[in-house]
This record gives sequence, C-alpha cells and structure tokens, in this order.
Amino acid sequence: MRPSGRALDQLRSISIETGVTRHAEGSCLIRMGDTHVLCTASVEDKPPPFLRNTGMGWVTAEYGMLPRATHTRGRREAAAGKQSGRTQEIQRLIGRSLRASVDRQALGERQIVIDCDVIQADGGTRCAAITGGWVALRLAVNQLMAKGLVSSDPLLDHVAAISCGIYAGQTVLDLDYDEDSSAGTDGNFVITGRGKLVEVQASAEGAPFATDDLTALLALALRGTAELVAAQKAAVAA
Repeated sequence: MRPSGRALDQLRSISIETGVTRHAEGSCLIRMGDTHVLCTASVEDKPPPFLRNTGMGWVTAEYGMLPRATHTRGRREAAAGKQSGRTQEIQRLIGRSLRASVDRQALGERQIVIDCDVIQADGGTRCAAITGGWVALRLAVNQLMAKGLVSSDPLLDHVAAISCGIYAGQTVLDLDYDEDSSAGTDGNFVITGRGKLVEVQASAEGAPFATDDLTALLALALRGTAELVAAQKAAVAA
C-alpha cells in the first residue's frame, strides 16, 4: 500500500494554471499533488555570446526553491553566495530537456529563459518544473509567432517528465516525498509527446535493481508522461 493510497500506476492530481504572472511572455503554476512550481518564460532579443552570428537561438533554465517550500526553512542560496550542486544539476537538466523540443534555427538569434521556482515541495520538483516549463515555453513561443517574429513554429514536440521508483518492493509511478525518501530505487524520466526518451536518471538507493525492473519503470513513465502531455495540451488550449 502506498502512503497516499494511490494505485501503483496512478499520478497525483495535476493542474496547470496558465497566465499567472503579468509580465512574463509565458507563465504557469503547475501543481502535482502537494508539489507546486511557478514556471515563467522570458524572451531575450539576443542569444548568449557563443551563439552570436550563428542564426541559432537558445533555451536555458534557472531553478530555485523558496525557503519554506519544505518542512523546515531552507536558507536562500543568494544569502549563501552560491548555488548548491543540486540546484545547478537540476537547472541544467531542465534546460537540456526543453532544448530537446526546440528547432533552434527556427527560433532565431534569441534566448528564452525558463525560471522554475518551487513554492511547495513534496517530491518530484524537477519533473514538475520540466513539465510546467514546457507550457511556459509554449506560451512564449506562441507570442513570438503571433507577432511574426518567427516564420515557423520552433517547438517540435511536447516534453514532460515523471519520477518512478521501487517502493516497498513494487514499481510505482510519481513518487511523493514519503516514497522518494525511502525508495529502494529512484528514477526520473524525461519523454517527448511521441514517446521518445530525452533523459533517463535511475539509481539504486540500496540493493541493485534488475533490467526487468528498469523496463517496468519505463513502462510506467511512458504511461505517466502521456497523461502529463494531455494536461499540457489542455492547459495551452485553454
């Protein structure tokens, strides 16, 4: 039995509310159970220096967790004077996951920055950030297209992410904190709308896991991300 009472292959409740900030070109608040992440997309008219005069654009991401997003207050990284290794690893994951869906030539020489701020954390924050980040990116690109600033749609596909793991000896979908903190195996899967793999992160927290277990986790992830893509489609159509 899962602590939440969910079925082994059941996502937490998901909602994606768009247009939640006034100034960003694209924004959404994604809620996956008790994990809530604010995602905004900001369009900059020039690319990073390494892409100048190449005709190509860039998508990057920044990630942060508000001090009281967790059970106890965490110190702001700005106060510490540097980002943690965890933060840097997560924002790089978000950036490269979203770039997998972008035709950077069609985007042109500009940069879109996706900011993902965790308001409340209950496991799976990086996955929620990727899923919500794509929605914010889609909305920002829609503005570029409406203004005639890009001649063709630079977004090639949806991208969503979900956690899967082995908890109490069973493969489960979409781990919350109670499961994640005691899982025997923990994995994050980034998958496109067409079911192609962008990134797979899976690690044994205790005993090694079998290849059959990885296959079972992937099957759960494909099912879960298909549901998330459906939620993305509904959000951007609203």
